[in-house]
Amino acid sequence: MTSLLIPYATNPLVPELAEIIASIVFVAILTVIIAKVVVPRFEATYAERTAAIQGGMEKAEKAQAEAEAALKTYQAQLAEARTEAAKIREDAKTQGTQIIAELREQAQAEAARIRSSAEAQLEAERTQVLTQLRSEVGGLATTLAGRIVGESLTDDERARRTVDRFLADLESDSTDANTPAGT
Repeated sequence: MTSLLIPYATNPLVPELAEIIASIVFVAILTVIIAKVVVPRFEATYAERTAAIQGGMEKAEKAQAEAEAALKTYQAQLAEARTEAAKIREDAKTQGTQIIAELREQAQAEAARIRSSAEAQLEAERTQVLTQLRSEVGGLATTLAGRIVGESLTDDERARRTVDRFLADLESDSTDANTPAGT
């Protein structure tokens, strides 16, 4: 039984008291060092990352809000530009219609002016031709009448009366010929 009575100090599984005390002191010192040095650094790093993430989220929300405001502004400007473009198109159509109407009026006025000028010119030429024709017909009639009558009709007054009477007879004959029968 002596083998069963192994002294306490010689058992390899049981640590000595000094080792147990040293281990407790070492664990206490290590816990204090970790609590005083490492934990504050972890907490500071955690706080910095939390602040950075929070700031990033705030910046992202702010940027998103600015983007939405810019989009609304852009859409408002686009709507305003479309309205203005529609107004400009309508104004252009109105002005085009007015210009066409003015040009049409000017063309009609110019055509009327040209027509009246042409009519006046034709009337002047007609009057001139009639005057020439009367004098030529008068001369021919006087010569012919002188040959028929057998006397000279050189007297201007007598020749003029004869020519006027001859032309009046011709005009009355031509109006009778131009008037339709039965009217």
